[in-house]
Amino acid sequence: MKKIIYALIISLVVVSGLVFIFAPSAYGSSANREIKEEIPKKSIPKPHSAAENNAELKKWEASPDGVKLKKWKASPAGRKVLGDIAKISKSVRDFTNMEGTVTALSLPPGSRLGFGIIVNINGEDYILSFGSIKSNEYQQLHSLKVNDKIIIRSHSVSFAPKYYFSIISGDYVERDGKIIYKRVPNKGGC
Repeated sequence: MKKIIYALIISLVVVSGLVFIFAPSAYGSSANREIKEEIPKKSIPKPHSAAENNAELKKWEASPDGVKLKKWKASPAGRKVLGDIAKISKSVRDFTNMEGTVTALSLPPGSRLGFGIIVNINGEDYILSFGSIKSNEYQQLHSLKVNDKIIIRSHSVSFAPKYYFSIISGDYVERDGKIIYKRVPNKGGC
């Protein structure tokens, strides 16, 4: 009796397994075709032409924010910040070492750049920004002191009218020949 029950159970498992294996291929392909046919094709937007880009730029420059930025760039503070960017642009473009001295361990009041410090490179002060604080990522950077000599490498430098300093994105920092920070590239990004 037990042998018959085991045989029935095993045959039931085998038959249900076969149905499970072959049923999706028999019915799934037509169902997939129906679903694929129902999905509308998305159109890929065409890239803007140079004329369209220039028109958008002119439109933005005429806006209140564009006028405000233009006035700031012409002001003494704006000219100084843009001049500071020009001084280090070759090092940033080539991702070469820049020697700097830590002048402040915190950013200006009200800044929204995350963690950062102020460094002096070739007689000019810059904000060295590392972004939002994540767990222990900046642990060794917190050991920096004012007047520490560091080596910096960066892929980008920017400005914001809100700040009196150019903003260097901190990608690599070295002190006394030891790497104390190296930005980890984003996974799956550019």
